[in-house]
Amino acid sequence: MRLTEIQPPVGLPVDGYGPGFFRIAGSVHEGPVIVAEGRALAWTGLDDPAPLFALATRVDVLLVGTGNSLLPLPGGLQSRLEAAGLGVEFMASPSAARGYNLLLAEGRRVAAALIPVSAAPPA
Repeated sequence: MRLTEIQPPVGLPVDGYGPGFFRIAGSVHEGPVIVAEGRALAWTGLDDPAPLFALATRVDVLLVGTGNSLLPLPGGLQSRLEAAGLGVEFMASPSAARGYNLLLAEGRRVAAALIPVSAAPPA
């Protein structure tokens, strides 16, 4: 019988989240974060799209988590990211984290830009 070595995906899974933080590969990260290429980087949020554009040639899919609920991306950001060559999906952060983990497990070139959930849902 021939055995084939399985290569684990390169990346850090999102283990959990809570008000204002994400737990990524066992480490807690406060505030917005970008998870890509085996790194978790602090991010200032949707007002700082430059780190997202920097991923254009390095990942195929970018999942953007907008916090507690689905919110549109500001200023045509989604179409500009897509024009740069990224497949972009935006959703609530819990869904984005789960989707990122699934695509990562499939070995896809995926990144997640995540805004934390707040303690209480917005009114």
